[in-house]
Amino acid sequence: MVVRIRLARFGKCHEPLYNIVIAQARTARDSKPIEVIGTYDPIPKSPTDGVGKPFKHIQLDIPRAKYWLGVGAQASDPVWRLLSLAGLLEPKWPVASLATKNKEAAKPKEPKLKAKT
Repeated sequence: MVVRIRLARFGKCHEPLYNIVIAQARTARDSKPIEVIGTYDPIPKSPTDGVGKPFKHIQLDIPRAKYWLGVGAQASDPVWRLLSLAGLLEPKWPVASLATKNKEAAKPKEPKLKAKT
């Protein structure tokens, strides 16, 4: 069976919180996981001192995440992004390469003029 690292939602309406869980790939999102390795709060919170940018709270048991990745657990796309922020995985979509692709796509193409002979 394929084991996945994914998010399991809990919390109130309009105030989601997610557990980062290890679960079988075919089980339901909120079913009982094999292990809970962290939490993720996607709603930005302002700093307690009032200075600085709002941040999203991520709590992760890094040794357990490394273990599960080592035994072949596959991360879902949102979890892949969180693990890449923690430095455990390479980003799937590097920001620098996407920025250069978008700039190239956004540039208007100049019409080619035919030379008269």
